[in-house]
Amino acid sequence: MGAVRNILRIPIKDNRKLERLIGLVDNDLELQTLWRCANVTAIDRMGYSDHGPIHAKIVANAALKMLRILVKRGVEPSVVRDYGLGVEDAEVIVFLAAILHDIGMSIIREGHEYFSVQLAQGILRRYLPAIYTPEEAVIVSSEVLHAILCHHAPRKPLTLEAGVVKVADALDMEKGRSRIPFEAGKVDIHSVSALSIEEVEIEEGEEKPILIRVKMTNPAGIFQVDNLLGAKIKGSGLEDYIHVEAIIGEGGERIIERFEL
Repeated sequence: MGAVRNILRIPIKDNRKLERLIGLVDNDLELQTLWRCANVTAIDRMGYSDHGPIHAKIVANAALKMLRILVKRGVEPSVVRDYGLGVEDAEVIVFLAAILHDIGMSIIREGHEYFSVQLAQGILRRYLPAIYTPEEAVIVSSEVLHAILCHHAPRKPLTLEAGVVKVADALDMEKGRSRIPFEAGKVDIHSVSALSIEEVEIEEGEEKPILIRVKMTNPAGIFQVDNLLGAKIKGSGLEDYIHVEAIIGEGGERIIERFEL
């Protein structure tokens, strides 16, 4: 397979299974072409934000960071609790769901999660036998497909891993990369709020394991925090684990602390 290039810049942290998968992704023309097709649908034909490799990278990195914080704070991944697999397998599930959740956009936006599940099955059948026994591959595949399907409202994740991916999907909203569709060039609450988000940070929190800090240049950014991130957190199963701070202005004046659900 050769050296792992890690085109998505994923922090491996001694997870050899994850490293093996990243090597497969690096050389997967089918997946990379599906990302390209997803962006043709989203950007070129619908005027929406990126749903290709950059989005996949952002979601995968955010999801893995949150999962690792939760594990550090003693929260057990569902695949560990229910199937006796390891934390490294939970990371594999989160990574795969994150990079595959929007490939159905290559076909259509409405109901794209269903098409993502269908397209992902073929990719998982190629990837997983190189790493898992047949039984383990079925388990991991089922968990990945569940997370893909549940990333889109109104479905509620039944696993920690799926909840992490759902929330991570909303965190790709810096500098106009909103997950809420808005028409380019049109001035309304959608476009103004999307362009107001300057930076999104994920840190280990104090009272709750995960602190998400959203920095914005305009109060309109609260629309993103409320209608995008808040909506994803509610029903994700992670309500007790996440605290969100929204901060506005160069002076860092904190104007809202929400979603302590």
